[in-house]
Amino acid sequence: MKPTLLILAAGMGSRYGGLKQMDELGPHGESIIDYSVYDAIEAGFEKVVFVIREDFAEAFKARFEPRLAGKIKTEYVYQDLNKLPAGFNVPEGREKPWGTGHAILMAKDAIKEPFAIINADDFYGREAYKQVVDFMNTSKSASEYAMVGYALKNTLSEHGTVSRGVCETNADDLLRKVVERTKIGCEGDKIFFYEGDEKTELTGNEAVSMNFWAFKPEYFQHLESAFVDFLKEKGQEMKSEFYFNSVADAMIQKGEATTKVIRTDAKWFGVTYKEDKPMVQDKLNKLIADGIYPEKLW
Repeated sequence: MKPTLLILAAGMGSRYGGLKQMDELGPHGESIIDYSVYDAIEAGFEKVVFVIREDFAEAFKARFEPRLAGKIKTEYVYQDLNKLPAGFNVPEGREKPWGTGHAILMAKDAIKEPFAIINADDFYGREAYKQVVDFMNTSKSASEYAMVGYALKNTLSEHGTVSRGVCETNADDLLRKVVERTKIGCEGDKIFFYEGDEKTELTGNEAVSMNFWAFKPEYFQHLESAFVDFLKEKGQEMKSEFYFNSVADAMIQKGEATTKVIRTDAKWFGVTYKEDKPMVQDKLNKLIADGIYPEKLW
């Protein structure tokens, strides 16, 4: 059974200012999503499911359907604040979405096979997709998950410090926990994380999470159960968020699942601010010049 790629594309990109999921970055108007799906097809994914919002569904489909038709199966699911389990309601005045865990739950009925999830606005590199497919092809247990661990040095920004989840693993590269480092930056050729007045040097080879995970379909049941618990505890808050990786972490701590950290040399880059756009365009042009991608993707 070939895997499915789940792309989280419901966010508007408030810091970026607009629908960055459809921003034209490649030489023929390609977005990062185009390159992600191209890599997924090359790696052996059979279907892509987009989590989007219904208010921009028409424009989104008009953009991607002509490009992807006949190349990979596509499906669309809609994240909506009001899509909650029976017995729960959105508190009056809440506008903030429920978070990544809720977004993934929207695809519960669309995915019955092993699947990987990615962010719509992040470029992950073809090698990472191939490594995830290799994991899925060899993993037998329903409770074996995986997360792509990027070398920290391959995820840094030239425009200041970044926040990264640094992975702690055991001897078998199974994830023990992800430690959030909220301020990591470069000084010359050295990398540090800053905490108050203290700074600690890092090697740059530390594996960090960039939200590229692989799950088995049974994960949806755990996610759904955890979402009900979350709503009971925090459902009346205005800004509480339900994160899928917190559910995976809780399962690891309870011994209900394992998560293999797939270490990769792939280069990650993302579009967070408009100022990132020229950098991304330059990197894509270099990959085209190196023969990794055709100049016109589709």
